[in-house]
Formats: sequence, C-alpha cells, structure tokens
Amino acid sequence: MSRIGNKPIAIPEGVEVTLNGHELTVKGKNGELTRTLNEIIKINISDDEIVCERPDDSKQARIQHGTTRSVVANMVEGVHEGFQKQLELVGVGYRAQKQGQNLVLNVGLSHPVEFEPEEGIEVEVPKNTIIIVKGASKERVGQFAAKVREIRPPEPYKGKGIKYAGERIRRKEGKTGK
Repeated sequence: MSRIGNKPIAIPEGVEVTLNGHELTVKGKNGELTRTLNEIIKINISDDEIVCERPDDSKQARIQHGTTRSVVANMVEGVHEGFQKQLELVGVGYRAQKQGQNLVLNVGLSHPVEFEPEEGIEVEVPKNTIIIVKGASKERVGQFAAKVREIRPPEPYKGKGIKYAGERIRRKEGKTGK
C-alpha cells in the first residue's frame, strides 16, 4: 500500500488543473507545466483536490502510484510557489555574474564558462559568489543547478568548487611529508 500515493493533493487558489487523456496541465502565477502521466494510474480532479488511484495491486501499478502522485504534487507546488536552489562558489578568484539572461562563471579555467538558462528557469546572482536558480519545474531547476555544479564540483582537500547551499563537503587530510 502506497502511503504517499493515497494522500490527496490540495489545489491552492489561483491554480488551474486540466487533464486531457493522460496529459496533465497545471497553470498558476509562476507559469504552466504540462506532463504526460503513466496510463496505469487514474487521476481524479475535483474542485479543490487531486486524487491518484491505481486499478489493481500489480507491481507496476504499485511502483507508479506514489511516483505519479509526487510528480503531480510538485507540478502544483511549482506553479503556485516555485522552486529554487542556491549554489555557492568557494575558491580564490571564483566568481559568477549575469550577462543579460546568461550566467557567466570564472572558476579557475582558462576561459569563462557561459550558461544559457532554458525556458522557465531564472538565474539570480545577488553576490558574485552566490547563484540562485528559480523556476516552476522542480526537475528543470535541479537539472540546471546540477549542470552548473558539474563544471567545478567541490574537491575534498581545500573545499574549492561550486557547491549547493548547506552541502557538507567531506574533507580529507593531505599527504604527510617524511
């Protein structure tokens, strides 16, 4: 029994949910998200809540039940409140800046690295060592933040690199000389 899958999803004010076949569209103040959901799971939309139901207790239905419910809940939360990830640059001379819509990173490489945020993603640089990635889709925000972090992941000896805010870097001791 999926405890997560059985929980109804509340639809907040200002959010509009429509189901066309197996394609779910959620509209809100932060934009619009559309996703094709698994055919096994049945979605029931009432005035103020969404309920995901599975037809039987087959293994595939059990697997998809909680997953589908979580995906739909993230879509509703994303268009209503939005998601954000914060990245920190640690290292001498490591800095970030915005040029128009693009994010430009100077992280110790021979050239600056430029990122163009995809549609629905907004990038803010409040300080030159902090990057905030915002958007309605939890998946896209996380993917973009992971792409940025991948350029220079934190290394364990000095901790230099791009890390998520609050991420703990497991440090190592350097070599001991003879």
